Amino acid sequence: MNQENMMKQNLKMILAICMVVGVFGAVAKAQEEPQEYAGAPAKHFHEIDTDFMKAFHNPMEGLTMGLDLRLREVYARDIFSLNDSFGDTPPYGPITGTGSGNWNNYHWQRYRARWSTKWALNEDVDFNTRLTWEFWGHCAPDESFSSFFNEKSYDFDEAIFEHFNIQFRNAFDMPLTLTVGRQDIILGTGWLVLDGTPGDGSRTIFFDAIRAQYDLSETTKLDLIYIQQYDDEEKYIKPFNHHAVQDRRHLTQKGDERGFIFYLTNKAESGQQQELYYMYKNDEASDWAAAYSPGGQNADIHTIGGRLAGPLDDNWSYSAELAKQFGDRNGNSLQALGGNSKLMYAFNDDKKNELHVGYEYLSGDDPDSSADEQFDTLWGDWPQYQRGGDLQAYLWTFEGATGEVSNLHRFGVGHSFKPSDVWTIATDYNLMWADENSETGNPIVGFSDSGKFRGHMLTGLATYQCCKNFKTQFLVDYFIPGGYYDDPSTDDALFARINVEWTF
Repeated sequence: MNQENMMKQNLKMILAICMVVGVFGAVAKAQEEPQEYAGAPAKHFHEIDTDFMKAFHNPMEGLTMGLDLRLREVYARDIFSLNDSFGDTPPYGPITGTGSGNWNNYHWQRYRARWSTKWALNEDVDFNTRLTWEFWGHCAPDESFSSFFNEKSYDFDEAIFEHFNIQFRNAFDMPLTLTVGRQDIILGTGWLVLDGTPGDGSRTIFFDAIRAQYDLSETTKLDLIYIQQYDDEEKYIKPFNHHAVQDRRHLTQKGDERGFIFYLTNKAESGQQQELYYMYKNDEASDWAAAYSPGGQNADIHTIGGRLAGPLDDNWSYSAELAKQFGDRNGNSLQALGGNSKLMYAFNDDKKNELHVGYEYLSGDDPDSSADEQFDTLWGDWPQYQRGGDLQAYLWTFEGATGEVSNLHRFGVGHSFKPSDVWTIATDYNLMWADENSETGNPIVGFSDSGKFRGHMLTGLATYQCCKNFKTQFLVDYFIPGGYYDDPSTDDALFARINVEWTF
């Protein structure tokens, strides 16, 4: 397919998404006007609390239950290879390995349901669970947009407990909260700690950990966290309908991980926030990676860093984070540096207009040095919107692993506003450079031996949220590669997603 036809397909996809946005906007506008019954305004239909729902949420004394559903429709092109012809020939052809078609035209659906329970064992002790089941629909790739929705296949996958923990408040008669077991942990902005299971995408983000949260004062809190993650899903709790060994899902980047985190947070009454941390992460390539596929790393990584954030006045605010890493990785001395900063201006008007600029640095490995200078984002391997929606998580796949971003200078600008109470529109433009030319000779993707400009990332995100129970998002990412890439990896990439979430 030539470049002109490819651009036509991309434009058709963007127009189709824009039409859907318009339809949802009209529906949203209609839903803004509540009807009245018996003289009182009715709740939004997503928030109606019937006797059945009350019984579901509290079926018995001491038990609280919840349910949420996420539906996703995704289209993507050239997100891994930046090469229109990638997959035309073996070994990177269709799943069958015959090379009889092109697999750069991705179209899939994700359906995720989560059932949570909270058992109050006494006033200060809870037992928490959340069971997650996500299955996928795949549409066969095709050269024509008209047959976009023709052939489909489904992978019903498995159900996994992503929460399974017991929580003690006021432990040992101290201002201490202990959470033991499988749980979500997000520290700071999530730059380094958010997703303990990047190998399964956004299906889950849990950590198998022990977390102690101690309130040193009304404004200061100390987190002490021990983490033990395994690539193998069934190490602790075997999922339902678990796959065969060769086909099973991965939780990590094909490695087993141990970690310890010391995280001190102070929030002043003025809104200023200071964070100071030390993190240790031990990586070992998993048994699965050793037996079936290369991957994973062997490393002992120490990270010392801190973050400052808060308002400068009524309009300006900021966030600045810096982290230094040392240790060893795959037999080499590790010496790396990372930073992440953002400056925001709020107009404080009716439309909540806001502007921001940001700069992020993740050091790359110098190919002329015996040391390893590549910054490791630890448990931050998730599609961070600051870098451009979901697409940025895929672009680094052949430089390390999906979601594992590094070797980066990023300068970005963006704007967001609320055209109505239920809509938020955000647009971002990021310029990206590589810190080092360390991928020359990559057998899958073409990288330049001299250029360092990765390219332009354009992102648009429209969010409709009528209430806390319902949210819809429309996301479009478009990436134009720069001189860091070389033939044949010089084609633009597109990622488009519709995301609908209900909480019952």
